[in-house]
Amino acid sequence: MRIYSFLPSATEMVFALGLGDKLCGVTSECDFPPEARGRPVVVESLLNPSTMAQGQIDGQVVESLSHGHGLYSINKALLSLNRPDVVITQDLCEVCSVSLRETLKTISDLSSDCKVISLKPRGLGGVLEDIITVGKACGGEAEADRLVGTLRSRIERVRTDVSGLPVPRVFCAEWYDPVFASGHWVPEMVQLAGGVDGLGDAGKESRKIEWGSVVDYDPEVLVLIPCGFGVERAVADVGLLSKLRDWRDITAVKDGMVFAADGSSYFSRPGPRLVDGLEMLAAMLHPEHIVWSAASNSALRLPVEALRPRT
Repeated sequence: MRIYSFLPSATEMVFALGLGDKLCGVTSECDFPPEARGRPVVVESLLNPSTMAQGQIDGQVVESLSHGHGLYSINKALLSLNRPDVVITQDLCEVCSVSLRETLKTISDLSSDCKVISLKPRGLGGVLEDIITVGKACGGEAEADRLVGTLRSRIERVRTDVSGLPVPRVFCAEWYDPVFASGHWVPEMVQLAGGVDGLGDAGKESRKIEWGSVVDYDPEVLVLIPCGFGVERAVADVGLLSKLRDWRDITAVKDGMVFAADGSSYFSRPGPRLVDGLEMLAAMLHPEHIVWSAASNSALRLPVEALRPRT
């Protein structure tokens, strides 16, 4: 079986199911597990976020999509050399991967036998269902059942650990410039971790909001998870927020309860590592009750000096 993954979370699923040896192509953004980097790149991002400011990235995305231009290109020549049996893509966010429309057109021109699996999870439960779907399509159903069982047990353990603890107000910043509130599965993760994200929209797309709404909400915990970025960039860009009005008056900032995390790995991608993100959240929201175990390159609590507005 020849499997092609058109999104990083699917790549993680395929490897987690022990099917990495059948993976013939990935995207330029597939970086986990490390073996994924050795697979041929069949989907290339047309943006290089590492060289752009957050405001520039947002502007480029808005302009491209408003003109009907995609943000990714498919290497059709590579696909034709080693024709796929299964292609895994998604119909959730055109910013995160090549569109389903373009995928279907490419595959229909190439093969009549290829199975296209389109994932569209809205919550954490949907992500677990997608793992089962991928397992059934790729010959790893038993391993998918085992993996989902393990993930469900970990989720339940978090729920048990936070039961009866105080429920803090949380704001998860999925982008800084402009400010975006969380969506999809993130508000649910906050709830499972024993908090409430009053500005997030569970099951819906993340959305741009006015900074004044955050100030009025006055979160007790602030979680910085810019979409597609690791913890270093989440920290490096914090000045975009600290320069905004009334930043120092927010309870989370005054109390030093601001955390930066690897959003790309543990919050943005709807794959198995969302459960790692959930466990990190529980420790962020309840540091006096739950032992912090995340590596520094996964998440960290920002020191007070890092929260001061930069001049």
